[in-house]
Amino acid sequence: MRRWLRSEFNVSVETCLLVACVVFVAFYNLPFWRAFLAGREFTSLATWRLAGCMFVALTLVHFAALAFVCTRWTTKPILIVLCVINAIAVPFMTGYRVYLDPAMVRNIVRTDVAEAVEYLSAPFAVTVLILSAIPIAALSRVKFARKPLGMSVTRRAIAICGALGIAALMMLTIMQDVAPMMRTQRQLRYLITPGNYIYSTVKVARQALRTEPSQRTHWLARNLHVDGPQEPQHKPVLFVLVIGETARADNFSLNGYARDTNPRLRQLDVINFKNVTSCGTATEVSLPCMLSAVGRQGYEDDIAAREDGLIQVLSHAGYKVDWYDNNSGCKGTCEGDGIVVRKAAHVENVALCKAGRCLDEVLLRALRGQDLRGGQDRAIVLHQLGNHGPAYYQRYPTTFARFKPTCDTSDLRTCTAEQIVASYDNGILYTDYILSEVVRWLTTKSDTYNAVMLYIGDHGESLGEAGLYLHGMPYAIAPHVQIHVPMILWLSGGFSNDFGLNPQCIRSRSAQALSHDNLFHSVVGMLSIETPNYVPILDVLNGCEREEKG
Repeated sequence: MRRWLRSEFNVSVETCLLVACVVFVAFYNLPFWRAFLAGREFTSLATWRLAGCMFVALTLVHFAALAFVCTRWTTKPILIVLCVINAIAVPFMTGYRVYLDPAMVRNIVRTDVAEAVEYLSAPFAVTVLILSAIPIAALSRVKFARKPLGMSVTRRAIAICGALGIAALMMLTIMQDVAPMMRTQRQLRYLITPGNYIYSTVKVARQALRTEPSQRTHWLARNLHVDGPQEPQHKPVLFVLVIGETARADNFSLNGYARDTNPRLRQLDVINFKNVTSCGTATEVSLPCMLSAVGRQGYEDDIAAREDGLIQVLSHAGYKVDWYDNNSGCKGTCEGDGIVVRKAAHVENVALCKAGRCLDEVLLRALRGQDLRGGQDRAIVLHQLGNHGPAYYQRYPTTFARFKPTCDTSDLRTCTAEQIVASYDNGILYTDYILSEVVRWLTTKSDTYNAVMLYIGDHGESLGEAGLYLHGMPYAIAPHVQIHVPMILWLSGGFSNDFGLNPQCIRSRSAQALSHDNLFHSVVGMLSIETPNYVPILDVLNGCEREEKG
């Protein structure tokens, strides 16, 4: 061993790249191989033929891609960086069963330090160290022989062409087996490391550079409530939009969940929409998508930068808009003139905040500190930290640890399913408290304001079902629990009367199949805001006017 550590290996750049790609495909692609060969008999020769051809093809495609950019001077730095990223990506993908598609990479790039730290644990660090240290140690002993430039270029061109030719031959050999997968399981490509995160990162970078803020489309809006003929009889509106984080509707007792996770909301006159699905499986997609007017089918990754959404339309309609954030930002949805954005930590105290994370009660403190003088229509957005994993046990005060035993670590693999669900349910119980306090606060303002609260989750969560944890699965294969989200509405009596709404009619629609696509249109319709991108058929409240209002 000592002699090996002291020895040096004189090889060509091409040989080094080929060996590295063999190691990448063999040892850093276990999630891919597990999914690719699922359901196949390992005693069958056809299975080994399929695996062998795919192994050769993936190795040579990665080799050809790296050979385009690696030289005698850049090969080691590039391979070292890839080894480290691979070592981080593999345990993350394996432990939580996630795919490194563009949406997931966008989440990773835009996450904050406090959120990233929660994924770290001693076993994770040891795994990363082992997976990265061994190949880096081997690379440190490699020396590249110098060759004339012309010979190097010719040799590299032949190697790339040969690699691509053999890879194509291998794929043709197994195309009959692979073609159906390419059509029905396209998400498998996001398990191929390092190609998955390289492709996804490049795509995210291109999208980020494609649109300038100055190109934003502004949607004009008119507040019919203010312009109406009965203006003197109307109180101003106080609209509170609570955006939940990682709240799966399946764990709300209002939706039939066995545990009583909504004891406070159950005592209030709220309208609970039971069958709502999200735009995406992660905040980075769902938040801008739900606040836009285009819906999931028309959504593009840069929509928040290109086009006004609900928050901007409220501002254009004359609402004073305040956004309080206890999460990792509004993803571009709160940008614009007249919109005041504050981190909820500005009202933090030692009891509510720790290590850069605050309990959602800081949002209540921000709400209770509002100066409501002036009689202007107000819109207040509370963006929760909610049940963001994996540290569910840190999302609620100890006084809300009703369900036990709990999982008191962010390494979910060390906890039982019962512990994980108990911790998660305690977080839902805490959200129940937050929402009930918002309603109670609005009730105290109902003499001077037409008050309304709307709560909606951004996406759901997997808690170990089928071996899946957290969220962020590609939408096409995402389990129901990652896209089934809660939506709860509370209207003051004054709001219902002045806006001519029939709460019983709305309640009768609470079991209809809805989605984030309905949010924009339902809110602008409910608040009597006229805007050209309003679609009445997507307004859940449309047609629920009181008879005397027509």
